[in-house]
Amino acid sequence: MSAPMDKQAILERAKAWFRDTVAKNHVANTEKLVDPDQLNINPFTTVYLANFLGGNSSPENIAKALLFPRVLGTSIATTFGHAIQQFTNDVLGSFGSTTAGIDIEFIDQLDGERKYCQLKSGPTTINKDDVESIAGHFKGVIQLARTNHVRLSHDDMIVGVIYGEPAQLSGHYRRITSQYHFPVYVGSAFWHHLTGDSSFYRELIAAIGDVAIEADYSKQFQEIIQQLAASDTIQGISNHH
Repeated sequence: MSAPMDKQAILERAKAWFRDTVAKNHVANTEKLVDPDQLNINPFTTVYLANFLGGNSSPENIAKALLFPRVLGTSIATTFGHAIQQFTNDVLGSFGSTTAGIDIEFIDQLDGERKYCQLKSGPTTINKDDVESIAGHFKGVIQLARTNHVRLSHDDMIVGVIYGEPAQLSGHYRRITSQYHFPVYVGSAFWHHLTGDSSFYRELIAAIGDVAIEADYSKQFQEIIQQLAASDTIQGISNHH
């Protein structure tokens, strides 16, 4: 993976994946929000947030208070998290593994050993049950290798976290290392092991940033705010205050 062309190919595939999967789904999910039924509306906190945000509980401020956290927070985070399998296929498909429970296999550019990797999207995206599942898969691969007289160590079974910093890793990730002794490479470290390039993670973020520049959805979003504000549900909440 030391050839620049290979790394450039990953960057280009990552940009295409973000544009065609994350951004496209984010827009589609945003457009659904003209329907109040798509929002879990708490009229008490919504009125408070509308006043907090805009100084009054006009329909437009209520619509903004409902839409901003959904569109700028949970919606895009959920879209990104759900797209991890597509990321594996579209961006890292050339490393795809046929081993059960393993997403990708690659030659570690730092130690020269073959790594069997489960990919996760971010530093807080697994739960307690995921820990046992990951450890079970890894143990199974090691046992199968022994049966076939192939030497595999715990260090060859890794969890790769696409983004984040070590300090952000949840306790569940930490338990994979502390209890089961499998490495977890997060953010820059994962991409360094994969590509051999210590700056690749920064380049990847910059490449996604290039796609972000294309994502001016401000006019359409303003229309969605107006459509939601005009709905009977939002008008009703506003008129009571």
